[in-house]
Amino acid sequence: MASVCLREELSCSICLSLYTDPVSLRCGHNFCQDCIVRVLDTQEGDGEYSCPECRAEYQERPALEKNRKLSNIVESFLCSHPELEETQIFCTYCVDTPIPAVKQCLQCEMSLCEGHLTAHNKSVDHVLIDPTSSLTNRKCQIHKKLFEYHCCEDAACVCVYCVAIGSHKGHEVESLDEAMKTKQKKLRNLLGKLTVIRAEAEEHVQSLQDRRTEVEEKAAVVTGKVTDLFMDIRKKLDVLEGRVLSEVSRQTERISLQISDLIRQLEEQKDELSRRMGHIEELCNATDPLTVLQDRESDSNEKESDTESDAKMTYPVDDLDECLISVNLHSGLSDILTAAKRASCIPETADMLLDINTANNYISVSGDLKSASSSNVELNYPQRTMRFTDYRVVLSSTIFGPGQHCWEVGVSTSKYWRVGVAYSSMEREGKQSVIGDNSKSWCLRMSDTGYSVNHNSVRTYLQLQSPVQVIRLYLDYEAGRLSFYQLCDPIRHLHTFSDTFTKPLHAAFLVSSGGWVRINS
Repeated sequence: MASVCLREELSCSICLSLYTDPVSLRCGHNFCQDCIVRVLDTQEGDGEYSCPECRAEYQERPALEKNRKLSNIVESFLCSHPELEETQIFCTYCVDTPIPAVKQCLQCEMSLCEGHLTAHNKSVDHVLIDPTSSLTNRKCQIHKKLFEYHCCEDAACVCVYCVAIGSHKGHEVESLDEAMKTKQKKLRNLLGKLTVIRAEAEEHVQSLQDRRTEVEEKAAVVTGKVTDLFMDIRKKLDVLEGRVLSEVSRQTERISLQISDLIRQLEEQKDELSRRMGHIEELCNATDPLTVLQDRESDSNEKESDTESDAKMTYPVDDLDECLISVNLHSGLSDILTAAKRASCIPETADMLLDINTANNYISVSGDLKSASSSNVELNYPQRTMRFTDYRVVLSSTIFGPGQHCWEVGVSTSKYWRVGVAYSSMEREGKQSVIGDNSKSWCLRMSDTGYSVNHNSVRTYLQLQSPVQVIRLYLDYEAGRLSFYQLCDPIRHLHTFSDTFTKPLHAAFLVSSGGWVRINS
């Protein structure tokens, strides 16, 4: 009973529910903040404001003050009565023991529990709704009557007075049930469309997730291959290092032995010279003439001394054979690199030549058939059916079919050029003979407007950080991929065409306005 009384004290007189964010007027009455704001909004048009509880009038819209103490009391009350927290709407008739309401009657504006709902339904046929903390959104704020109609022109719910004498007089209206059915029909159509869109989105999400999984699995395989490759390279480099250092040690040891042998010979020579010098000194210090004059060893030493003084004494010593060491090192590194390329499935760089029989008369082709540059004068090449006549284009004599291929091309950094591939059936005259401007060719293009990639006259511009000097092209014929890379530090991927190649391809080049290209061997 005490809890019921306390609940009544803690209930807003507007919504009849426990206070939510309670605020106070100057007259001392408390209300939920949202409830009193709605009431003051409706009074704003009249120019006068009053307290819904005591009718105290205010000339200006009254200020609302937060009642933190009351808010704390409501919070404490809910903590001590957790069963009231889920729903704060109770049966209007159950005064002694508060029982949660299951329905509310719009006409009676009463909240009903299961028992009182049964009795209510036997007596009247009113509109029942689920319990709500506020019925104001179901009533006309002007006429204080329940909404019964829907204005089709203003898309608003209105009461009978709005239709009869209010601002909606003369408007086309329909019952709430009819309006609800109409809107529900639109919502069902929208729901159907949204369901289809969501299903498509789910399919795209699943597809992207599958793609991510595929990429992650492929990345794991590639990571394993790269790790194994570098482990193998490190092992081979260690072996090569040992072999080269062993060769250095072998040569060093041989030369050291040679020098040691020479030193030994010189030491022996020094000892012999010392002995002979000692003998000569004895003769020089002797007092007996016969001893000095009859000594034959000193005579032979004198002759040998004269001979040796005239001859240059040389002691040739071998040097390290750095050439042999470099050959071993280069050969080993070349073998390792070849094995690494083979293991990583990197195709060998194609050693191709330009086909001068296709060159336009304003393209100068070098003697080694590796370079092509724009010429200011006509070169009068022999007439050929395969020669390009209107644009400065030349093809390679090398043909690329099934498999993987790569080649490198150096290009001018400030002049006009196009580098790519083309079918041999590409037109030789007219606009269709420009690389990238037809369905039979693909290219990377440099012009005054910047870098772009072209195919079938569709141009896609590229944003590059530095001028292109060397291009590497990778062609995977079966996979239908043609990739362009800028050889710089680091190497940058420029673009990849994905298509289906149906015929063998030639490397294709276009140069003009002083531009040039060169095939790197």
